Amino acid sequence: MANRRKSLARKTRLFRAVRRNRRVPAWVIQRTNRQVTKHPKRRSWKRGHLHL
Repeated sequence: MANRRKSLARKTRLFRAVRRNRRVPAWVIQRTNRQVTKHPKRRSWKRGHLHL
């Protein structure tokens, strides 16, 4: 994955994975009275692997 010539499709998939990996917004936690605090599809860079 450390190659310098990544195709555009691979870059967009990686960028989508980065965007998906954010925490739950504070307003969602506030609106649900702290029932939703964790993101179910959250992924760690060390534990979870991407299958691209």
